[in-house]
Amino acid sequence: MTPLERSTRARIAACVRWAHESDRTAATAPARRGLMAKFEREVDPDGTLTPAERARRAGSLMDAHMARMRMKRAANARRIARGEGA
Repeated sequence: MTPLERSTRARIAACVRWAHESDRTAATAPARRGLMAKFEREVDPDGTLTPAERARRAGSLMDAHMARMRMKRAANARRIARGEGA
């Protein structure tokens, strides 16, 4: 399968999955909790910070993660606009 075919197949599967989901927020809650737990482990591997400080720092890592994703998405959009494919 070509990369375009794989991407198209994945896009179709995602569309079908979300078409049958009544509560998207609830469906993605476990993933969000898992990602935040990962960031909390990164900022406090020894468990020495207070819960509030750990959450604050993990939130900063989440913000950085989302900013990186936005940057990659924008770069991909520019690449596609130049006609370099999906």
